[in-house]
Amino acid sequence: MSNSLFSMKNDISQDDLIVFLTVLEEGGFRAAARRLGVAPSNVSTTVARIEIQLGVPLLLRTTRSMRATDQGRALAERIAPLMAEVRAACAETAGSAGHVSGRLKINAPGAVMPDILPPILAAFQHRHPAVVVEIVVDNGMVDIVASDCDAGIRYGASLEKDMISIPIGPRRQQIALAASPAYVEAHGFTETPAQLTTHDAIRYRLPGGPLLPWTLQNGGQAITVEPVTRLVLSVNALNSGLSYARAGMGIIAMFRNWLEDDFRAQTLVPILNDHWQPLDGPRLYYPNRFTSNALRTFIETCQSKASWVE
Repeated sequence: MSNSLFSMKNDISQDDLIVFLTVLEEGGFRAAARRLGVAPSNVSTTVARIEIQLGVPLLLRTTRSMRATDQGRALAERIAPLMAEVRAACAETAGSAGHVSGRLKINAPGAVMPDILPPILAAFQHRHPAVVVEIVVDNGMVDIVASDCDAGIRYGASLEKDMISIPIGPRRQQIALAASPAYVEAHGFTETPAQLTTHDAIRYRLPGGPLLPWTLQNGGQAITVEPVTRLVLSVNALNSGLSYARAGMGIIAMFRNWLEDDFRAQTLVPILNDHWQPLDGPRLYYPNRFTSNALRTFIETCQSKASWVE
């Protein structure tokens, strides 16, 4: 047998074989054509094409009847279970789209842990309880693919070109300044950004990096001020700074949404609230490729949270 003949005989499409099986199952060309939604002549042409490619007759035809040859029956017996398995696998895969399971691993900064992620994750796991969610808290920019994470969350980060991102949480936030009533009583109220340079501050430092700057709005322009640093905390302990501020150790720069409860309870008071700096809210980022069912449905949950502040 030549290589060209061998190649020809093994180059039969799955669609053609399905037509052949349908003819046998339906007992004729016209019935098979009705089931497949094609013209009877197309069915006849397809079977003839298979016979030419294989070099053997598969069906014996008369004007009134049709039956399989020995070769046709042998072929049908071999390929019918395979085609049934293919159909079952496709049906199972399509059916799995409505059932989401597995693992979802997200790399996130501490800033989103107290108030942004909890309602999103609660809504997600209510809809998809079979998914196990793992949150890796990390305040540095990481390669989520190399770190075996499905997605990451960051503020204003420069993302790789093969990443896409969507907003998660409030579209806009503010960095607010606050101090305890006892601190204000002891050190006086701050009326201008320039006066901050004489005040005690609770500052945050990036891992292995600089202190986070204090940026304010002044006369329509952004300015950076340098207060007297009295306490430095790692950003990995971001929310712990509120305890030190309540204790009167200095002024703290913090997400405004983290301070609202203290403002209402008057355990902290706002400082220079006319000068607070706005910033873009956090974004969920992930590889620009086909995503798992768990990540895809998590993205849909994030997009459905219409209550976020624009």
